Amino acid sequence: MAYLTQMKNKQHGVVLITALIMVIAVTGIAVTLMSSSSIDIKITNAAQEREVAENQLIGEVQRIIADEVSKGAANQFFLTPEEVSDKGIVMAERDDMKSNMINLNNGVLDLECPRRFSFTAGISCNMVQVSTTIEYGSKSKHQLTIVTGVAQEMASISKGI
Repeated sequence: MAYLTQMKNKQHGVVLITALIMVIAVTGIAVTLMSSSSIDIKITNAAQEREVAENQLIGEVQRIIADEVSKGAANQFFLTPEEVSDKGIVMAERDDMKSNMINLNNGVLDLECPRRFSFTAGISCNMVQVSTTIEYGSKSKHQLTIVTGVAQEMASISKGI
């Protein structure tokens, strides 16, 4: 027993110092893991925000095209290059989304329609491009744009159906 009491007096806090070193090491590991998990959460949140913005944007493009088609012969897809300015026509502005249409027929002749099944002689197309942009994220600091091409069949030169 006398041997144990001598050992106890010679240690002078070695166990305490070792325990403190272990606590510091474990705390460092825990802080690193928490930091990386918060970065993962931010990355996941950003991906979700982009996916939501993309779905809203696709829905807006489909809505704009459907609205114009429902107007029949009065839709803006029949406008000639002379009727559309170089900057285009603002088709819609909703929330953080803006849609702009430009006419792609740069020459004096109308363009032949892209083939669907077979070529139809005498039918030309008015080619327009609708560009829709959404701003998303905190403080709307990100932008996503979808560019859609529309080929509107024209029964006579420079006029719609």
